[in-house]
Amino acid sequence: MDKTAIRNAATIIVLRQDQVETRVLMGQRGAKAAFMPNKFVFPGGAVDAEDAKIPLHQDIDDLCAQRLGEQGDPNLTHPLCVAAIRELWEETGLILGIKGTWNDNVPEDWVTYADRGYVPDASALKFVFRAITPPGRPRRFDARFFMIDANAIASDLDDFSAACDELSHLSWIPLDEVRKFDLPFITEVVLAEVKRHGDPSKPPATVPFYKNNDEENLFIQLHGHPPTD
Repeated sequence: MDKTAIRNAATIIVLRQDQVETRVLMGQRGAKAAFMPNKFVFPGGAVDAEDAKIPLHQDIDDLCAQRLGEQGDPNLTHPLCVAAIRELWEETGLILGIKGTWNDNVPEDWVTYADRGYVPDASALKFVFRAITPPGRPRRFDARFFMIDANAIASDLDDFSAACDELSHLSWIPLDEVRKFDLPFITEVVLAEVKRHGDPSKPPATVPFYKNNDEENLFIQLHGHPPTD
């Protein structure tokens, strides 16, 4: 594959709120990573072909689905949500799902997840941002950023023992302190939007889309509209 081909990707922003502060889950990419080495990032990664085939107990809400379909392929909504849940599991060991059993053979990427007795559930995901990596980078992604309230996580929020080694220093960082870390530019932009919105349990008023490709470079808003009965 051409290294500069744009791949669909999903990123997940987990916000943990208590009476004192709000914290966000982040980790550090390796020094030898081809994409954003050493940077502190949210869990996330490229959509796999298998993601379209993974059943969800419940889909993302209708408004977020509408916005995901704007300026793109509505058929990507399901695999994007699956990818967000899978990447969260692989990179942090945290489970977004509900207790249940798989009806079909479990794909290899999901065996350890399924062994914990869960099936993936996208109902807590809120679509909050979309950005395309600018031309000229070694890797390019069309990334959709999802936000969730940490209360939706089914597993122990402080247990990262099942995580792969892609992200190090996994930690819950106070939102008011996160800009002290070495962040990618787009992560800073997304964090500003997250802080402005505030409530991880509700979709934002609109979703910013940083449309950065060979033809144009612009910032637009995805509005969507709830379906009418």
